[in-house]
Amino acid sequence: MSTDPVATAELTVLGQVTTASNATLVCEAEGVRVVYKPVRGERPLWDFPDGTLAGREVGSYLVSEALGWGVIPRTILRDGPYGPGMVQRWIDIVEDDTPELVDLCPVGQIPDGYLEVLRALDGSGHRVSLIHADDPGLQRMAVLDVLINNADRKGGHALRGLDGRVYGVDHGICLHAEPKLRTVLWGWAREPLAEELLTDMTVLVKAIPGELGDRLAELITDAEIEALEARGRALLDDPVMPLPDSSRPIPWPAF
Repeated sequence: MSTDPVATAELTVLGQVTTASNATLVCEAEGVRVVYKPVRGERPLWDFPDGTLAGREVGSYLVSEALGWGVIPRTILRDGPYGPGMVQRWIDIVEDDTPELVDLCPVGQIPDGYLEVLRALDGSGHRVSLIHADDPGLQRMAVLDVLINNADRKGGHALRGLDGRVYGVDHGICLHAEPKLRTVLWGWAREPLAEELLTDMTVLVKAIPGELGDRLAELITDAEIEALEARGRALLDDPVMPLPDSSRPIPWPAF
């Protein structure tokens, strides 16, 4: 019987992502590259209980899997060199001269297949547009963010994998019971949701009172699980992507 090195193999630390807010280590597990975020390296936040970010990453992954969307790479809780933490499969990304999934461009020069989110001034005072791809995989990520109440969807958290799929990473500040949605993926605001997305969300909502809810209960509070179900039901009742409803709808920095 084959074993899963992500879950069972010893983690060998290769390096650290120094730009991350929390301790984020790049490791290898029997030839498989992963990201390891030990709980002891989490930076305290005023609005999220200490030591819960790793569990929220795993909970977000479970929601993505329950939807059948595969937006989030395989993510588990396990022990590592610096204690328990989140371990997630590494995603090799496309690196070419085409625009990123989320990018900036001069105002009035939006590439084909991209949506404008807002206009602003860059660090040199030039007028630029914040844009993102009009891509079905990225749209599923935007819907997932509404469901899991993602408080920090930066542009750099949306990855175009070498396998042609779109992946989202960094879900430590998700699944709060209070409204927290901050995302750069506002290009579909006010647009109706496709029927296939609603079908998948119906499956998710029905699963929450059962096995999915039991698994989530090991990671987040009952109130947070109830809020997740309520967000799902609200989208099904009004199947339109929401508009920003706070004074800070986009995380800072945006990338």
